[in-house]
Amino acid sequence: MQLRFLGKNSKSGDCPTLYATDRDTYLVQGWRIFANDLLMRLTIPEGETAVEVPTELFEHLEKDGLPCGEFRRLEDPLVILTPGGTYVVRGQEVTDPATLAQMSIPDYETVVEVSKAAITALLEEPRGVDLQRRAQPAL
Repeated sequence: MQLRFLGKNSKSGDCPTLYATDRDTYLVQGWRIFANDLLMRLTIPEGETAVEVPTELFEHLEKDGLPCGEFRRLEDPLVILTPGGTYVVRGQEVTDPATLAQMSIPDYETVVEVSKAAITALLEEPRGVDLQRRAQPAL
């Protein structure tokens, strides 16, 4: 898998990082989740895991041609917005040694792969809201 670095939100050290891949996916490198209260809120299928990342990490999507802005939905793969202002992102855990060798990952972080289509959908307004707007009479 070929990776293209999109960005991170720290100048020094390792921290959550966003990559685009040659498979129309994103790799989200983030903090492993150890908080019991957070883990109890998650349903994670086998083969997947979740990472916690700062919301600002997704500003780097602009470098991949996506609109820079806030997510308008909280649904898979973005499962929780924490009170601390971070997102919990769920996806296939990346275990391929060749892929992982292209990144610098400290012990307290891991990497998930999510589809570009799923991330793009989160940037769009929910369809129900769009339909409600169209149904309103013009002033």
